[in-house]
Amino acid sequence: MSKVNCLICERIDQIKKGENPFFVTELETGYVVIGDYQFFRGYTLFLCKQHVSELHELNTELRQKYLNEMSVVAEAVFRAFKPKKLNYVLLGNLDPHLHWHIVPRYEDDPEPQKPAWSVDKSLRKAEGVKPSEEDLDELKKKLLVELG
Repeated sequence: MSKVNCLICERIDQIKKGENPFFVTELETGYVVIGDYQFFRGYTLFLCKQHVSELHELNTELRQKYLNEMSVVAEAVFRAFKPKKLNYVLLGNLDPHLHWHIVPRYEDDPEPQKPAWSVDKSLRKAEGVKPSEEDLDELKKKLLVELG
């Protein structure tokens, strides 16, 4: 997929224009954003600044920085939202632009032994789990505090 038709690149462009309400902060190698849906409270994404689809496409130094920053973001998600477990998901099947899904998993998780995507999409992407403007602000503040 070219950069022109890339949903992640479009979201990054929105961030650069100040038009992405889910944007939390910029790190050296990527952008931290709260997920559009919060079925898993604290669900966060880390979008690579470079338009590549695979980790091995980054040079060694950048790859190491990107992976390190992803782990810093994940630790901040863990401290901010106190889940039982985190899932780290790097798929790129639908959006082939390098990005991590950091998914907090909780005691009341309906499918605790399965991947987060096993939870029915109608539940994960229901209108009721879209954060309100106030809730989104709270999620971003909590995460920013932990990111320092």
